[in-house]
Amino acid sequence: MNLPPTVTERAFERLAEIGAADQGMALRISVAGGGCSGFQYDILLDTKAADDLVLSGKGQEVVVDSTSLSFLHNAVIDFSEELIGARFIIQNPNATSSCGCGTSFSI
Repeated sequence: MNLPPTVTERAFERLAEIGAADQGMALRISVAGGGCSGFQYDILLDTKAADDLVLSGKGQEVVVDSTSLSFLHNAVIDFSEELIGARFIIQNPNATSSCGCGTSFSI
């Protein structure tokens, strides 16, 4: 069953910490061709577009464009803080393999 991606509470909390909504911005998750495994995630603060899927929580928004959505069914968007740094991550059950960089995958 293809469900839209979900966003963890921790990811929404991080967006609130950086004041994304206060700046009129949302976290955009998109998928593009390229990277070392065939596709790569592009994660940035951006404004909403008319055809975006909007995921809301804690007064914050995460947006996914309609083209990228087909690659992100059932995915989980999270925020991770590790010794090597802090970043938004995507746990994507559709990816058959991924690269060590964490932003590149194949289907």
